[in-house]
Amino acid sequence: MVAGLLALLGILNDPGHADRLVIVAICDFVLAAVALSLPWTGLQPALIGVAGFAVIGISTWSFGGVATGTGPFLVLLYAWAALHFPRWILLAYLVPATLAYLVPLIITGQPPMVIGSASVLMPIAITVALLIEAQARHLRDDRERLARIEQWRSGMVSTLAHDIRGPLSIVRNVLEELQFTVTPDDQKMLDAALRQTDRMSRLADGLLDLDRIDSSGHLRLDRATHPATALVKDALTYVRADADIRFDIDETLLLYVDKQRFEQILLNLVTNALRYGKPPVIVRITRTGTADRLEVRDHGPGIPDELRTRLFGQFAVGGPQGVGLGLWIVRQLAEAHGGTAVAEARDPGVAMVVEFPLQQTP
Repeated sequence: MVAGLLALLGILNDPGHADRLVIVAICDFVLAAVALSLPWTGLQPALIGVAGFAVIGISTWSFGGVATGTGPFLVLLYAWAALHFPRWILLAYLVPATLAYLVPLIITGQPPMVIGSASVLMPIAITVALLIEAQARHLRDDRERLARIEQWRSGMVSTLAHDIRGPLSIVRNVLEELQFTVTPDDQKMLDAALRQTDRMSRLADGLLDLDRIDSSGHLRLDRATHPATALVKDALTYVRADADIRFDIDETLLLYVDKQRFEQILLNLVTNALRYGKPPVIVRITRTGTADRLEVRDHGPGIPDELRTRLFGQFAVGGPQGVGLGLWIVRQLAEAHGGTAVAEARDPGVAMVVEFPLQQTP
């Protein structure tokens, strides 16, 4: 397309060859149309290159054998081919490329020095093309290798998350049975063990969510209307009983959310607030004009501004107590609801804010 437009502009500089330049422009536009319509599979696209060299030859002839304007297009065509085809095709292009350059010069009676310029241009063109092809091939190989690694990683994560849930269920059942036989002093240790099995279960669920989100790009939700207060209290039964958590929720407020995903969001935020902040942790839910706003605030030292901007990224804040997936999963689950997840500064502390769009009425 660009070559065709340049050919039409060339009429302004060389009106004496307007008819030839129009032919060149038509050839360029037809070639571009064919390239856009052909399926880019097999060797069919390589034939476009051969036709392109022919158009370059016609262009040189139309300019009366002046190759200064068409030589760069020959190199450019070779560079394009290097990005798409293997090196043997580049070598096979030597014949049509050389003919496209030399034949117009010979027909128009150019001096031997001009004709001899092919001995400089063609080696340069093929060398540039081979260098580009080698780099493009390395990049394709790296991309395929990374795709294989990612496939292996996804399989390992999925397998780990699935396989760990069975043993965890057995451990939890055993711990629950032991509650009826232990002394009051041992009960505290048993409660701690139960909380840790819950945490491991949630981590396994998070890994599964990570795999699902990476694979499909979205999560399927089962949204329904739930009383906000009951939803929050049910979710926080998984948090240790002595945690200083306070509520600020309208008793009449109803949330339109996926219950399981909402619980994951809330537990991730509350667990982070208890782990990294200072009590009390305040869970507040309010309704704005277009969304329900969940806010989990702690009273700790807060988070620096530069970290807040990337807090919800994947593996952004992993450490000894986690792998850095919790807040990323929160953001993904919020976006699956059509909402957002951000961190807002407070004095003192920080507030994690998730918004859920209101249910659309028919």
